[in-house]
Amino acid sequence: MAARSNALCTRTTLRPLARLALGAACAAALATGTARAADSYSIDPSHSNMGFTIRHFFSRVPGHFTKFEGTITYDTQDAAKSSVNVSIEAASINTEEPKRDAHLKSPDFFDAEKYPKITFVSNKVTSVSQNKLKVDGMLTIRGVSKPVSLDVDLLGTGPDGWGGVRSGFEAKTKINRQDFGVAWNKAIEGGGTVLSDDVDIILNVEAIRQAAPKPADATKKG
Repeated sequence: MAARSNALCTRTTLRPLARLALGAACAAALATGTARAADSYSIDPSHSNMGFTIRHFFSRVPGHFTKFEGTITYDTQDAAKSSVNVSIEAASINTEEPKRDAHLKSPDFFDAEKYPKITFVSNKVTSVSQNKLKVDGMLTIRGVSKPVSLDVDLLGTGPDGWGGVRSGFEAKTKINRQDFGVAWNKAIEGGGTVLSDDVDIILNVEAIRQAAPKPADATKKG
């Protein structure tokens, strides 16, 4: 009789403990999932393009920058926790015309020797709809920082065939170059100017997800 009583007592005690352990395990799993929801990416320059177009007389002329780097933190569960940080070498501008590129690097435009970097740092990311984001941040050109909003499409995420994971993004915005001191222009006969003030920016980005940092080994003593 005493043995049965002890066994019953043991089962009665273990059941709440089992439920407690199960609850703790679920909480830990949820906490891990939340922590891993924000993935860090590095921009792959070989498969990305930092491009723009500007009106020249009556047509639109494209250009892009060939040297840049950046990081993206993308939280699939809470877009507000996402961020973007990009740095572009102004002297890497390329419009497929060497003389024009040299002029663009000069003080008339980017003054690349004095202001070698063009940067964008986000300060707010908002989910607009499925796979569509609005990224607000500060764009700095020629040492002048102005707020800019990017309309971003998430094009997809998946394995790359080399054991990694990649995501594709496309971002668009329009700026007035005069706001940043990129002011050169020339009047044309009959009215108008050689160049427009508005510049359309189109960014196509392929980014590589970075491995999550390994948790610290609790068994090791500092």
